[in-house]
Amino acid sequence: MIIGIIGGSGLYKIDGLGKIKKIKVTTPFGKPSSEFICGQLNGIDVVFLPRHGINHTILPSEINYRANIFAMKKIGVEKIISISAVGSLKEELRPLDLVLPDQFFDRTSKRISTFFGKGIVSHVSFADPICQDNAKKIYEIVKKMDIPIHLGGVYVNMEGPQFSTKAESSIYRKLGFDIIAMTNLAEAKLAREAEICYVTLACVTDYDCWHPKHDTVTIDMIISNLNKNVENAKNIITNIVPVLAKERNCLCSSALKYAIVTPKSAITSAVKKRLKPIIGKYI
Repeated sequence: MIIGIIGGSGLYKIDGLGKIKKIKVTTPFGKPSSEFICGQLNGIDVVFLPRHGINHTILPSEINYRANIFAMKKIGVEKIISISAVGSLKEELRPLDLVLPDQFFDRTSKRISTFFGKGIVSHVSFADPICQDNAKKIYEIVKKMDIPIHLGGVYVNMEGPQFSTKAESSIYRKLGFDIIAMTNLAEAKLAREAEICYVTLACVTDYDCWHPKHDTVTIDMIISNLNKNVENAKNIITNIVPVLAKERNCLCSSALKYAIVTPKSAITSAVKKRLKPIIGKYI
């Protein structure tokens, strides 16, 4: 089994990765964010991708999410761990805490988050957007590492690149959302269509601007927390990869089984060729 890791702000490499090689992957949706860094971690095949590019040059709205996830599927990735820096919308979710959200709320307007269209239609189930099996496994492992972690919660995906206004932040809190960031929802949707297990490991860097002491929060403090979270994330990855490398028993692996509504006879050879890694086993 191949484990995919998508790194967010600050996470641009994985410690302990051996037999490293970089590969370029072509997709019908354009170029991924970067070359893929392939290697082995504790004897397990791992593929790493920095979602904003190696030098963090890609805005959240500019990320080619389709190319990133399609390439992961083409390489053979079956499970993705997505590391993401987030702001907290609740007092109890403190900076340096980790969160494994189980729901998303979409506030974006510029993201293409499906492989389908242009001759083929599919509607995958997305009521539970995170692979619950893997989220629970990660939670149990991180708890034993004595790192504060919370299982469950709502991740509100804003467009960005600007952060929230106080009015927006206040509304998000009233709606019961837990954390806020700019990238993971499109990844989760596409991973589900690609039948890849997907889990977000959200690293809290700061309270959003709702917090009464937000004026004392500086960029330096956020960057400092980001760097500490990155070190935690690296240690966690080393511990969870061997556990996640076991066979899948979840529904993620068959998400497309009944989702494609276009009759096979109506699907052109061009569409079949374009989406072969995604639909090949069904069409």
